Amino acid sequence: MNLEPIKSPGVAAVLSMLAPGFGQIYAGHWLWGIFWLLVTPGFWIFSAGLLALPFHVLAAVQAANQALARA
Repeated sequence: MNLEPIKSPGVAAVLSMLAPGFGQIYAGHWLWGIFWLLVTPGFWIFSAGLLALPFHVLAAVQAANQALARA
């Protein structure tokens, strides 16, 4: 019996769109969350924001998939 609360893939995706890494942390994947929290700001800074949106979307998709895998 799994006593861990079920995480919503939608909530995880929205959290990661707002701040990449938050959705992964919500889904219980702390290391991935830290990775996205460190990597995405670098893309914002070094590409003047041009490459940041694809990484926000990628982080959101990954967070939703991780929440689904835990459900």
